[in-house]
Amino acid sequence: MAIKTGGGFLNEINVTPFVDVMLVLLIIFMVTAPLMTQGVEVDLPATRTVKSLPQDAEHLVLTVKKDGTLFLDEYQVGMDELEEHLKRLVATQKKQLFLRADKEVAYGAVVRVMGEIKGAGIDRLGIVAEQDKDDKK
Repeated sequence: MAIKTGGGFLNEINVTPFVDVMLVLLIIFMVTAPLMTQGVEVDLPATRTVKSLPQDAEHLVLTVKKDGTLFLDEYQVGMDELEEHLKRLVATQKKQLFLRADKEVAYGAVVRVMGEIKGAGIDRLGIVAEQDKDDKK
């Protein structure tokens, strides 16, 4: 849409206010994005060889809390619906899955969760642990 001025039409759009608003929104997003990835608190077991969890968005983390509740990233899921969610979110999208289990969780519960993971068609599974405090250099 052109604006008629005294001598003719002005058919340029002033994008400076648009760029200013977009830069402010970008800064707000950059500051708040790391705060949204807090996750679920669990007391992880310790081991000697630990690699850090990848920071890309191509993976999901399945957490088993001390009381046995399951979280897929930050969202709570039940054991009966776990296989369906894993098929939809991990197997079809070719994402990598990592398992975080509290050190107080019974071995049988972790094996049962791993059975559901295998039943969903996921062959590769990463296990998350903390580095042993005695072995830190």
